[in-house]
Amino acid sequence: MKRHALCCLMAIVALSATAQITEAPKDVNGVIDNTPDSIAKAMTARPVPGSSRRGQNPVLFLIGNSTMRTGTMGNGNNGQWGWGYFAHEYFDASKITVENHALGGMSSRTFYNKLWAPVCDAIKPGDWVIISIGHNDNGPYDSGRARSSIPGAGYDTLNVVIKETGVHETVYTYGGYMRKYINDVRARGGNPILMSLTPRNAYDKDGRVVRKEHTRWQMQVAAEEGVPFVDLNEISAQKLDRYGHWKTDYHFFLDKIHTSRFGAMMNARSAAEGIMASHNPALNPLKAMMRSVALPVHNVQRHKGRPVIFFTGDSTVKNEDKDKDGMWGWGSVANTIFDTNKIDIVNAAQAGRSCRSYLKEGRWDRVYNSLQPGDFVVIAFGHNDIGEIDKPKYRGCIPTADDTCHVYKMKAAKEKPTENVIDQKLKPQNVNVGEYEVVYSFGWYLKKFINDVREKGATPVLVSLTPRNEWKDGKIERRNQSYGKWYRQVAEETGCEFVDIHNITADFLDKKCGSKEKASKYYKRDHTHTSLLGAQTNAKSFAQGLRSNNSPLAGYLLKGKK
Repeated sequence: MKRHALCCLMAIVALSATAQITEAPKDVNGVIDNTPDSIAKAMTARPVPGSSRRGQNPVLFLIGNSTMRTGTMGNGNNGQWGWGYFAHEYFDASKITVENHALGGMSSRTFYNKLWAPVCDAIKPGDWVIISIGHNDNGPYDSGRARSSIPGAGYDTLNVVIKETGVHETVYTYGGYMRKYINDVRARGGNPILMSLTPRNAYDKDGRVVRKEHTRWQMQVAAEEGVPFVDLNEISAQKLDRYGHWKTDYHFFLDKIHTSRFGAMMNARSAAEGIMASHNPALNPLKAMMRSVALPVHNVQRHKGRPVIFFTGDSTVKNEDKDKDGMWGWGSVANTIFDTNKIDIVNAAQAGRSCRSYLKEGRWDRVYNSLQPGDFVVIAFGHNDIGEIDKPKYRGCIPTADDTCHVYKMKAAKEKPTENVIDQKLKPQNVNVGEYEVVYSFGWYLKKFINDVREKGATPVLVSLTPRNEWKDGKIERRNQSYGKWYRQVAEETGCEFVDIHNITADFLDKKCGSKEKASKYYKRDHTHTSLLGAQTNAKSFAQGLRSNNSPLAGYLLKGKK
């Protein structure tokens, strides 16, 4: 009898609480982060709390969901990455280590109830904890994943009985869970940081990326509790607003909430930038353990009133470029066609690179970050873009101009290749056997570069690859049914200026030489790399193409040069 009365009383309490509490928010994500049978596997890939600690150095613990650590294994094998994967890049490992304890599908409530205890126990005085969780604080309070917190930063509570298990639980507000994390971290002598959520790929009625309401609740709690707050949501959303829809789309993968490598790297940088930009003195000790968040740029010697032309590409654009009898790239002799009193020249090309590897290694970002309105960027890739995708030298692209991509796992070479000194210099950076990479099409990479240049108020110029010294029936090889077709498709789709060096130089060599032997003086060591004469010829072809196009860039050419 007493047990029956107690059950009735609990039911009354639960009902009265429900009548006063805001209805649970709808699950707007529309994705399942981890199914029950994959959570156990995902847990095997999460670090043991505190295991990264080096001596007496502090640890930075990351608390979040799939936007911080996505996929069952968190390694990008589904084409998605969480920003916690890249967070360590902004911290000096000799001073502090970073542990990503996030897990997909967790809300502030479920993480606290199921995963927080061992992390909390590992916190030592002087450690830091970033709490950036809340994307999954939605859905039913008492059934299914039962992960919703009460909206807001107040002190309301709700007693529920989970329908599937019969477990009794007190549900708190979103702000209430933030306070729980803060109090626990402080009790262990740690330093809590509240950080707002990553933005979703969603837009409001004004065409701006939607800002998450959780930001307001976190700010309120941070102010009340006297802890640092970093608005990651706003910092990243401002970037996405500048990017536009096409670029924003590829910062996500498969859905509207989980990020691609592009998006994860952006959010990791935004988080670091937010910490560095904070005026809260409580963050000064953490800042002292961080690496610079300055954007990588080219050291450009700009002259007032002059634009800069950046050359990007491979060894046919930039090579050894020092010995008159050696190999030369045509971008390195651009001073023979441009008036350097009117325009500054930066040859940012790199031997051995494809569109993909040039981007992956961060070389494109250095150009992008250096651009100012009025500048020009020559985009001249192709020689290294079609080949092995998932094996050394890990630079092949999908051979089409259509927008497409695929997740590849990088493999080792079947046999160790014979390498000479030059080959060693050409080895790509930032690629590890066993890692996953989303590889895009040749045309997609070109479109990305074109879009990036325009975003900065500069002008892109697409340039076809130089012809190789391969001949058939008295005519030099033409690759118009592959690269040529792809260039033209990209130029047509984007409206980008296109200079067809490939055919301009090929026409010249057909007429001037007529055979591989006679054309050999334009090449050096092999059928691809040019001599100084060959580089100068390609530069002249570029100038010819600019004039034929009535290009804005033609106005900076030396007068009288053809």
